[in-house]
This record gives sequence, C-alpha cells and structure tokens, in this order.
Amino acid sequence: MQLKDKVAWITGGGAGIGRATALRFAKEGACLVLGDLDEAGLQETVAAVEAAGGQAAAVAGDITHRDDAERMAAVALERFGRLDILINNAGINRDGLAVKVKDGQVRLMGDEMWDPVLAVNLKGTFLCAQAAAVPMILRGLGGRVVNTSSIGALGNVGQANYAASKAGVIGLTKTLALEWARFNITVNCVAPGATDTRMTAGIPEKLMEGLLAKIPLHRLAQPEEIAEAHLFLASDAAAYVTGQVLFVDGGISVGV
Repeated sequence: MQLKDKVAWITGGGAGIGRATALRFAKEGACLVLGDLDEAGLQETVAAVEAAGGQAAAVAGDITHRDDAERMAAVALERFGRLDILINNAGINRDGLAVKVKDGQVRLMGDEMWDPVLAVNLKGTFLCAQAAAVPMILRGLGGRVVNTSSIGALGNVGQANYAASKAGVIGLTKTLALEWARFNITVNCVAPGATDTRMTAGIPEKLMEGLLAKIPLHRLAQPEEIAEAHLFLASDAAAYVTGQVLFVDGGISVGV
C-alpha cells in the first residue's frame, strides 16, 4: 500500500473530489482527517471510509479562519499522532462577468462575489498549508502538500475571481516549494479541468455541449481520476517532484 501508516488531511472532504480522494487514500492505507463546512457530507464520507475498512476523523470548519485550519491540523496529531500529507482541495466559485453592460446598464462583479472566492481558494489554501507545515517541520520527517489550482487559472470568461484565485494558488505553490524544500516538504498542485461534481452539475445543456467540444477527450473528468493525481503527488513515487502543476484536464490546456 502506497500510503501505509501515513496520515492525510483532506479539505473539502464532504463530497466530490475530496470524498473520492479520501476513499482512494484509505485504500492505500492512510488514516484520514477530513475537513469541510458540510458536516453531514463529512459524516457520509467518514461512513464510506469506515465501511471500506479505513480510519477517518471529521472536523467541520471554515478554512478561511486560521483557528479552524489549525484545529483541523491539531485533530490529526491528537487522533493519529502525526501529519504527513495535506490535500488542499476545498474550493468555491461565484461566476459572473467582471463588467456586464445590458440595455445601457452597467453591472460590476461586486465584493460579495470576489471576496469569498479569493478567501476560500487562495487564503484558505495558504492557512491550511501553514497549519500542516508546522508539525511536519517540527517532526523533522518531511511531508507532502498538494494544492488545487484549475484549468481556470489560464483564464475563462465569467470567472475573473476564480481565475485570479487559482492562478494565485500556482504562485503560492511554487513559492512554498522553494521555502520548504530544506525541510523535505514537497509542495505541488493539481489543476483539474471540468470534473463531474456539484460545481458542474448546474451547467445548462447547451453550455455543457460547448464545453465538451473544447475538451480533446470530449468528456468530463471523474472525481476518482483527480484522486489518482492526488495519490501520485502524495506518495513516495513523487519524492523528487516539487513546485509543479499537474493539469488533469483531458488535454484542454494544450490548446490554451
């Protein structure tokens, strides 16, 4: 098993990619700490992990708050005695044009759409990375941090907030990789393309057809496919990989 005796903290563990990653990691022998705002979703993931023979602890909290991020890391130490892996998976979107003009009326993307996306996707990633790094550094045995960017980091109409946050994650990843290499902590990020989760479930049929036409593989990713990328970067197979962005997008980034 690739993660035997490892302890992994996964944010956004209540559904989608986070749940798929939790189940994949449990299969590889990891003990899990799962964070999310959705407490009911967390309990469903924990039940699924335990049904598969794994161990998991659920911690409901908001990663935009430093205290909550640190509390999630502390649970790993209290429950399992160590923390080896962080999968920074939690994220949100609030789509809209930066400036929309219709019938002579101007509508701007407001703070209510910008601030939460940057807070969760970028600030939350930073806070959790800090919280995970401290026990990894003090223990002296290194660790793995895997952040989540997106194909959206390359730019997408209607997603100025989301694109900015996910591009920021790439810069953050590269910087932390440089800072923490001396502690044997690798820091990488996965950049998924459109994935079959709640985030894409509401896309209208016509827009979905257009999206699929742009993807060379002509389909959405499944959460389990993103989980496999997480597993690689969290495992010893990627021990010499740091500061990298792995696009898991069906080929769409090739043409961007």
